[in-house]
Amino acid sequence: MASETARRKTQLALRYINKKKYLYILLIPAVVYFLIFNYVPMYGIIIAFKDFNFSKGIVGSPWIGFENFRYMFGLSDFYTVFWNSLYLSFLRLVFGFPFPILLALLLNEMRNRTYQRITQTIIYLPHFISWVVIGGILVNFLSPSWGVVNIFLKQFGFEPVFFLADTNYFRPLVILSSMWKESGWESILYLAAMVGINTELYEAASIDGANRFQRILYVTLPGIKSTIIILLILRLGHIMGNGFEQIFVLQNPLNLSVSEVFETYVYRVGLIGGRFSFGTTVGLFTSVIGLIFLLASNGIAKWMKEDGIW
Repeated sequence: MASETARRKTQLALRYINKKKYLYILLIPAVVYFLIFNYVPMYGIIIAFKDFNFSKGIVGSPWIGFENFRYMFGLSDFYTVFWNSLYLSFLRLVFGFPFPILLALLLNEMRNRTYQRITQTIIYLPHFISWVVIGGILVNFLSPSWGVVNIFLKQFGFEPVFFLADTNYFRPLVILSSMWKESGWESILYLAAMVGINTELYEAASIDGANRFQRILYVTLPGIKSTIIILLILRLGHIMGNGFEQIFVLQNPLNLSVSEVFETYVYRVGLIGGRFSFGTTVGLFTSVIGLIFLLASNGIAKWMKEDGIW
């Protein structure tokens, strides 16, 4: 009986696959991409447990177990990098995550569609500018000698400020530049979710006397709540990630005490220093922390009867 049930389920599955075969064919390139660039490289994780040597290769290098991890946790600068990464990620979460939602709400409330499309195009454009270019713009704008900001400050009698060398200004600059570059692009998902909200809900709210703010609060936000939760869970999964390019182009020896994060630390110690085992160890550690946050946040969402990512 059990074998007959299994055979029937197999037949139904094959029939469904045959019916949707063209969709599965379209899916093949994406599957191949993730296999090659996301799953196959996971084999290299074992380098973290070995004393990797190029001449011996991954397989031939001696196994040293958790020695790299013990060495990593014994470094004093590791905890500085850990705090810098966590603190900067927390600031990104607090200030950077809600801003695209606010931006999407403002765009959605525009009644002039032509003006809305023009505004959307303008705020999307920074996403396509390289961080190298943006870093150059910031260096020129904030230069203590010829920067526009310091020239403006001098006009009011203030002393010029070397913003990129002052540790007090580095984190705000990173957060603000990241919000300027990516918020417009990230708002697309929320705008797409708002399109799916039933317009009759807005009409019913208007009949009940709800003003524009109340319609946003009681119709729009509940309508995109599942999207917000899913994106928040995914953001928490990257809690230790701050992006290499942005930090690297704004980093200098004077702000290194607050700008050194795991991405630049792995680059400096693992790649430049040639300590590939140690670099892999640090990368694996950050991945595990991200996985823990991802599982915990998804579990909390399920416990609160909200939609998760699975």
